[in-house]
This record gives sequence, C-alpha cells and structure tokens, in this order.
Amino acid sequence: MAKQVEQIIIGVDVAKHWIDLYRRDTDTVERIDNQADALVQALAELPRPAVMAVEATNTFHELIVEKALEAGIEVYIIDGYQLSRYRDAVRQRAKTDATDAELLARFVAAERASLVPFRPRDARLQRLWRLLKRRATLVKTHQQLRQSLADIDELKAQVRTLSQHLQRLIGCIERQLLRLARQLNCQALLACCQSLPGVGPLTALALVATYRRGQFSGADAFIAFIGLDVIVKDSGQRRGRRKLSKKGDPEIRRLLHCAAMSAARSTTFNPLYQSLRARGLATTEAYVIIARKLARIAFSLMTNNTHFDPNWKQNSCLST
Repeated sequence: MAKQVEQIIIGVDVAKHWIDLYRRDTDTVERIDNQADALVQALAELPRPAVMAVEATNTFHELIVEKALEAGIEVYIIDGYQLSRYRDAVRQRAKTDATDAELLARFVAAERASLVPFRPRDARLQRLWRLLKRRATLVKTHQQLRQSLADIDELKAQVRTLSQHLQRLIGCIERQLLRLARQLNCQALLACCQSLPGVGPLTALALVATYRRGQFSGADAFIAFIGLDVIVKDSGQRRGRRKLSKKGDPEIRRLLHCAAMSAARSTTFNPLYQSLRARGLATTEAYVIIARKLARIAFSLMTNNTHFDPNWKQNSCLST
C-alpha cells in the first residue's frame, strides 16, 4: 500500500509590507516581503502538498492568497475575531506577528474538518462589493460634514460646493455599480429583489452581490452569512437574551434595515410591523425582524428566479 503523503500546514500573518510564514512541520517562522516576486519564490520552495491559513486583513492578504492558489496550495481565510477568540480559548497570552502565524496553523490543524477552503471569486463581483462600501463611507462622511458645519455661516458657500462634489462622486460610483451589474448579468436577480416592497436598487445590489459570493445550502445559511441570525445562550432554567450574531458585513445589514423601514409602511408588511409593536417589541426590533424576512424572501426569489407576489399574505410565524 502506498504511503499517504502528509500535508504540511502553513500559517501566514499578513502586514502591509511583509508576511510572517510559519511552517508547522519545521516549527519555523520566516519573514517575507509582501511583494509578488518574493512571495512566488517562497511558495515555490515549500514542499507539497500544503495547506495555508491566512487571516483576513483589509486587502493586504489578497496577494499571498492569489499566489498560493496559483501554486496549487489549499487556502483557508480565517476571520480575525474568530482567531482572537481562539487565542483566548487556548490561553495564548502573547500576540505578535510570529505567534499569530503559528496560531493560524494550529487553528486549521485542529478545525480543518469544519472549515471551507477559499475559492476565488469574480474580480468584478469583488469590485462591486467594494464600491458599495466606498459609497456608504462617502454618504456617511457627507452627512457628518453637513451636520458639523451647518452652523458656520462663513463656510456656507464652501460647504455647498463640497457637498455638490461629493454628490457627483456618489453618483459616479452608482453608475459604476450599475455598469458592473450589467457585466455580471445580474439584471434578472436585481429585478427579483426589487420586486420586494422597500428594496431599492442599492439594497438589491447588495443582496445580489452577497448571493453571488458563495454557495448557500438554504435561506438559514444566507441569513447567517449576512449576520442576521439570532444567538441563543440558554443554560439550565436560565433563558439568555437573544441578539444578532452580526458576523457578516455591516453594510448589507444597514441597507436591509433601511429597506425594512420603508417596507414597514407598505400594505404588505405594515400588518406585521403593527403586530410586532403590539407585542411590545421596540421599533428597532420590529425593523430587524422585517429586515430578516426581506432577506429570506429575497433569497427564495433569487433561487427560484421569480418575482414577489404582491398578494402574498403573512403567516403566523414571526420568528423568521
């Protein structure tokens, strides 16, 4: 019987200008420039087969992930919050670049069976999501500037000019978003989402971009990816307070919350909103429930490539 070749496990801590690469088989750490040529050379020297764990750090990790995939290495991208909790769980007190690289390798060695390897996505889809987030940053900055400078009469003309520039920039981003959506052939999915009350073009774009980012086993997985799933913490006779996991990207939750506020005024969802308020739920809690329901229905519409039926009636289940 042929001897099974053991995969080496690599942990990579990424910074802007360098990476720390830890090899679990040799228990060594090497610092490498975060540049394409240096990374390609370092990866070529690694034995095969290999598995790599990388912490998601803004966009700095993307180059090493790209080169590792090209080199035939299986890659797992680990969330920073998850890694931090794991560090506490294994009682590791030190936190340096080298120890983080070692911790990443240890995490994947222990938890690999429950992890999903990273699969590269369409670059246009990644750009669409980034533009959505950049637009959100601009809108927030625009509002902050207008509010903070509103009472300074001497700057009214300059503030007006700046506001006009920001509005044009936001409009430019929105046009780029629509152009990317056409390139990705998302028009049908966008139409499915926009058939929902309260869901406008930007929320529909966020829903479609999220839907296209992964393969979801069902609506529950889609909700969990967005971060609208409910965390349950019960022990014995104690029933813990329910709260959202908020594990997904905050921008889509913000857009869904805005959509829920609009949907709550529609003839379709207003009865649900009123019933939730009658039960004693706060306004925000009612909006969150409606936002989760919008996301769940949008997933079904996109999966079945159909539009929302305006004659749809609420059922008795309000927990979704």
